[in-house]
Amino acid sequence: MKRGIQGFLTKAAGAGTESYDIYYPNPLPPEINYSEIKKSLEMANHAIGELNGIVGLIPDFDIINYIYIRKEAVMSSQIEGTQSTLDDLLKYEAAETAGVPIDDDIAEVSSYVAAMNYGLKRLDKLPLSLRLIREIHKVLLTNNRGKHKTPGEFRTSQNWIGGSRPGNAMFVPPSPENLMSALGDFEKFMNAEDEIPELVRAALLHHQFETIHPFLDGNGRIGRLLITFYLTALGFLYSPYLYLSLFFKKHKPLYYDYLTGVRKDGDWEAWLNFFLEGVLETATDAKNILMKIRLIFQNDRDAAANLGRSAKATSKVLEQFRKKPMLKVGELIKKTGLTRPTVISSVKRLIGMGILSPLSEKKWGQTYVYSNYVNTLNADSNIVCY
Repeated sequence: MKRGIQGFLTKAAGAGTESYDIYYPNPLPPEINYSEIKKSLEMANHAIGELNGIVGLIPDFDIINYIYIRKEAVMSSQIEGTQSTLDDLLKYEAAETAGVPIDDDIAEVSSYVAAMNYGLKRLDKLPLSLRLIREIHKVLLTNNRGKHKTPGEFRTSQNWIGGSRPGNAMFVPPSPENLMSALGDFEKFMNAEDEIPELVRAALLHHQFETIHPFLDGNGRIGRLLITFYLTALGFLYSPYLYLSLFFKKHKPLYYDYLTGVRKDGDWEAWLNFFLEGVLETATDAKNILMKIRLIFQNDRDAAANLGRSAKATSKVLEQFRKKPMLKVGELIKKTGLTRPTVISSVKRLIGMGILSPLSEKKWGQTYVYSNYVNTLNADSNIVCY
């Protein structure tokens, strides 16, 4: 349903005689025709219910969350133009090359992982607020590319989307003078108690955050994180397994078209149906992946437990690969307390069973990967499998 512009435009002076329009959004919530999104909302809510149900059966919450967070970090960063894959990130973390310069893309994805972990921990002590968003942003931009973009601080200069300057930009968000007013309204809505469905509120918050664009850099990544943080903080999600970045990445042109369309035409229902489609697809995929991982873990545990005299040591090594799916022998020795010969023989045994794979042909400093586990996570990401 088209309603016209969802805010107002003000003229600002650019270089020379150039001028441009600054967009200031109306406060949330907007008018919504719920009959147009009823079916999508019901299906998305049902998918979340099924995902929550599966999560209740997973004993390895922290272990699986480790890899899920990294997958989201890769997908969300790829939307912003990084080229690193989940494979690259896991290899970097397995290498433990402290002090060695790393690729900026990997550093940026690694910062995203740190920001997600930080935010999830802080939610235990701090409500979702502008303060927490700033703290998460500070962690996110702790890397070579972001450190000069005022990490953890709302912008004090004008930014824009598309184009080389505000005068030829596709979109110019609120000016610094009006920024805190818009953010104040945003925070009030984020914590309001009303009858708006949780998924609808999450969709509205994400759209409004991207429209306000409060930071010099990192707005897209923070805005996508906000969806999961908000639903987790509410208790609507039992665990942070709903990450929409892969869906947004697969439909990137549509994603941007819907964000722009609401601002210009006020068709909130089109955006909401798109968002809810993403929730349905993402929650269903997460549920199926968690079920597969649960089965992989159980089958491999059983196989290791049936090895007779070598069962105890092999099971101990396998447990470390559930926690971190790419490891070297040296790290396994530290984590298990086993001798080098015992670790090496256990790894060889797991390779023979088809559970582990070496990453290369080299004999020394080899990294090993829990193949089925990583491949299951990579199945929908177009990553080369082991």
